[in-house]
Amino acid sequence: MNGNNVYAFIRLTFGALILVGTLSLPVSAQHPAGANARPAAKPANAVQVAQAPAISSATPANAAGGTARASQATLADFTWLEGRWEGAWGPRMAEQAWMPAMAGQMLGVFRVVGNNKTLVIELFSLRETPDGIELLLRHFTPSLVPWEKSEPAILKLVRLDPKRAVFENAEGGSPKRSIFTRIDPDTFSSRSEIVPDAGNEQVTEIVYHRQKPAAQR
Repeated sequence: MNGNNVYAFIRLTFGALILVGTLSLPVSAQHPAGANARPAAKPANAVQVAQAPAISSATPANAAGGTARASQATLADFTWLEGRWEGAWGPRMAEQAWMPAMAGQMLGVFRVVGNNKTLVIELFSLRETPDGIELLLRHFTPSLVPWEKSEPAILKLVRLDPKRAVFENAEGGSPKRSIFTRIDPDTFSSRSEIVPDAGNEQVTEIVYHRQKPAAQR
């Protein structure tokens, strides 16, 4: 992943949807630019990501109902995210961990590890606002130097149903859309869609599996 174009994950990372599967991404591929702000220089250990073909996010038949539900959503609709999750991102390991909601906010962290090295760290949160649920995210190098030099990316929950949560960024394409799709109680897909000013839409998707606490294994 290029430091200028951060979202590839998730994690969403909240990232996920339309496809339910893991992209196999060669380390040598290069992700085009598209971040909210360009850092002065690309981090030396930035993750590189393959360019995915543009994929249209078809509007589901129940979009109106999903939109109405999104406007009434609370953090209680996302309690299923609590805990630790792992997924394969090509040859790399992606990990998310979510804390329980408290004081109107649910905090999460994401990292990618490859060749026994941390490649990228992401901090994100879900928060309740008078206008609905928002997803905020920011990326960091392993030394906690932020990639984005401006404000964090802010995506608003625009559709919600029992299986899927869709967040959209009104400001730009980094990411433009982030989607979580529940596959089963212990599996979800996180899809990120970046729409650069020029070039093809970039899509990253990771399937995560819930990790049980050591005492329960």
